[in-house]
Amino acid sequence: MQRDINKILYTMENSNGLRRLTILQLFFMLRHNLKLSSVRNPMFESNQFSKVFTFIGSAFILIYFVGIGTAIGAAAGGAHPEVIFGLLGLLLPMDFGMRFGAQQTPSLMIKPYMIMPLRKQDIIDCFLVSILTIPYNLIWLALVIPYCFIIWCGGATLTTVTLVFLMAMGAFYVNSMWYLFCRSLIQKHLAWALLPAATELPLFILLFINNGKAFEHAMDFLATHGFTWYAAVIGIVLFGVLFVANRHLQMMFVDIEVAKKEKETKVKVSAMSGFNRFGIMGEYLKIEIKSALRNKSIKTAYLTGLAVIIMLSCMIAYTDVYSGNFAINTWCVYCFIFFGAVNLIKIMGPEGNYIDMLMVHKENIYDLLKAKYYFFCSVLIIPLVLLIPPMVTDKMSPLMIVSYLFTASGLCYFILFQLAVYNRQTISLNTKMTSKGKFENTLQFVIEMVVFFLPVILVMILSTIFGDAIAYIILLVIGLTLTASHHIWLRNIYDRLMKRRYLLIEGLKETRQ
Repeated sequence: MQRDINKILYTMENSNGLRRLTILQLFFMLRHNLKLSSVRNPMFESNQFSKVFTFIGSAFILIYFVGIGTAIGAAAGGAHPEVIFGLLGLLLPMDFGMRFGAQQTPSLMIKPYMIMPLRKQDIIDCFLVSILTIPYNLIWLALVIPYCFIIWCGGATLTTVTLVFLMAMGAFYVNSMWYLFCRSLIQKHLAWALLPAATELPLFILLFINNGKAFEHAMDFLATHGFTWYAAVIGIVLFGVLFVANRHLQMMFVDIEVAKKEKETKVKVSAMSGFNRFGIMGEYLKIEIKSALRNKSIKTAYLTGLAVIIMLSCMIAYTDVYSGNFAINTWCVYCFIFFGAVNLIKIMGPEGNYIDMLMVHKENIYDLLKAKYYFFCSVLIIPLVLLIPPMVTDKMSPLMIVSYLFTASGLCYFILFQLAVYNRQTISLNTKMTSKGKFENTLQFVIEMVVFFLPVILVMILSTIFGDAIAYIILLVIGLTLTASHHIWLRNIYDRLMKRRYLLIEGLKETRQ
């Protein structure tokens, strides 16, 4: 069957008409294969639960966007259809950030096709086009369509409304190609995150200059020049340039990763003899640190987590963006739990590469779990230090910060470490471009949601009933109790894990890349 498909795709290649037809056939064939791949995935049934939550969340976003589009359209009226282009400076960075959870890079999916007699360039092109057809892009229709309808009712001509619709949606598609380009570079080296930061954040910075007047001038400039013929030409040219740039970038990165051509960079790491006093647990602490320095996947995940908690801590400490009680509580919690939540969600995944070795001696896994716990607890020192300034200026109370510190080390880590018993997906230590997605089972999704929202919900409920001080004390007592008793619940996790060890080893070995 594969031979017949290849024959159809590549016969009479010099015929332009048939060439377009075969590319179209290839596109639909690859889309069909992707759908079959997701359905045949062993985790398909368990992922249905998380998809339900995704659909519910998407429905709320759509309703929210319809409201925004209607409000903007009512403010613009038929006389000023260009108003939406003045807001693109805010909408496009928001779109860029949302795509991190909704849009994959083509190279995440291309590896199985590398062994087939298909032109790599055609495969990349088809995957790039498929990026433009993902359901996420349709979300912005919920904002643009109500806007266009309102300005049409306000007196704008049908031609004007059509041009506004095409140019506004075109801006989001250009942003899709820009995101793909930046995301691919960031996956190779985290320093490339400065590239989108330099283009997506300047308008937000203007909010703090001259009491926001600089921001208003920037919005007026975008509105004035956004709905013009030369803006449309610039958009079309940008889309073409970014499409070609993405094609070359994806081809280069896939070649490097699949063929393992990348040069190894030797990282000098000290002997860390200070950990020797802790015995086997000290050796596992060394492995955690060395993995963070040597292995690309782990290093990128850790650096990303550290960057986020530093950014959140600095925003809370040195700006007045978050001044409400709910906002301060929410982001203060995230400063402490974000690093652990995004990295411990796949606990034991990296160890799946050498899990056989770890099972040789009794208590090995228990020492590993303790080492991981102490490592992730040590990271909590970073947000604690960064949040000292708002504590000194009375923006946050010391009781609040300490309670959230121990909530992370106690309650949140207690919940996250339970996944060590159930995770059966190995994480590649160095592969990033062809690696798996974020969640492999429903339990991971549920636990991450619980970890992110449970502390905030608890403190809000307790504050309403007893007041802030009592709420923080209760949370502190829970966190301290679980932190002090970590030996007990880690032992419990170890015992349960060992009862399932053969099932876990089988799953981890089957998912090695």
